[in-house]
Amino acid sequence: MSIILTGDRPTGKLHIGHYVGALKRRVELQNSGEFDEIYIMIADAQALTDNAEDPAKIRDNVLEVALDNLSVGLDPDQSVLFVQSGVYPLTELCFYYMNLVTVARLQRNPTVKSEIKMRGFEASIPVGFFNYPISQAADITAFDATVVPVGEDQLPMLEQCREIVHKFNETYGETLVMPKALLPENEAAQRLPGTDGKAKMSKSLNNCIYISDDSKTVQQKVMSMFTDPDHLRVEDPGKVEGNTVFTYLDAFSTTAHVEAYWPEYENLEAIKAHYRRGGLGDVKVKRFLINVLEETLEPFRQKRAYWEARLPEVTERLHEATKIATEKAEATVERVRKAMRIDYFADNSFLEEALRRYGK
Repeated sequence: MSIILTGDRPTGKLHIGHYVGALKRRVELQNSGEFDEIYIMIADAQALTDNAEDPAKIRDNVLEVALDNLSVGLDPDQSVLFVQSGVYPLTELCFYYMNLVTVARLQRNPTVKSEIKMRGFEASIPVGFFNYPISQAADITAFDATVVPVGEDQLPMLEQCREIVHKFNETYGETLVMPKALLPENEAAQRLPGTDGKAKMSKSLNNCIYISDDSKTVQQKVMSMFTDPDHLRVEDPGKVEGNTVFTYLDAFSTTAHVEAYWPEYENLEAIKAHYRRGGLGDVKVKRFLINVLEETLEPFRQKRAYWEARLPEVTERLHEATKIATEKAEATVERVRKAMRIDYFADNSFLEEALRRYGK
């Protein structure tokens, strides 16, 4: 069987970096017909590992993340969109896997190291946050995921999951499914920078364009976007590399967009060439990007409005999907307990072994 497990942390609305890096491919994979089961996790429990003192932030954003997924085309009849904290077997799996990983190995995880530094946890790391890679391994293996769509920055997390699977299977026998990573196909989509040119979009830095932003907001954010600081006059040669506007165009624009909104150019490469040699102003390039983003985002706004008008249905679907996810994870836990020989009361074997041992 081919099974996907992926998801989002509900710490805020999802932005277009999430879309090009994960959501777009997620919907394509859903619609490909190549997968038997697709699980999309709203990772509220993981989000609490660095937001434990602000649970309202997580609670307020669970539906936001669900709506963002639904707005871009996730079909709740094809994909199981569920809430992580409602799937209790995940905690049990995490508890067992903790015995297979050393503290030193967790400390070497590049993703954990960078996240700890980013959040200022060097002096005082919450155990739950430190344990994040093991928790993620529980999420992946609980659903027998064969494929995990990830960005490059998450590859060390998946590698640690693969190590846990190998160690478990080596120790207790073939029980867990070995997952594989699926990276974004569009290189520009692997890490979309913030509108200010910083390496990563972040709500705290106020440099995001959200999937749910209206037209006016998108226009304002694009017009204030970082470009080439040395491109002071229209006639000046400009740099494309490191220019946030062109990075966004690489991620979003197509030849069809050029034909529709800037037909005097053959394609995006021709626009770049003109910018490099001078004579093309930033405002024109930004206006083109606004057109591209509007064509991309407007269908999402319409679909989001559809689901916002049906919030009771969205909530009920999340509830039912979480039950489905729990049943799947329970089956994995049963296999794990059996492999570890801690399924004492699953049948009579525990008693029979004891009777033999005591000569009864």
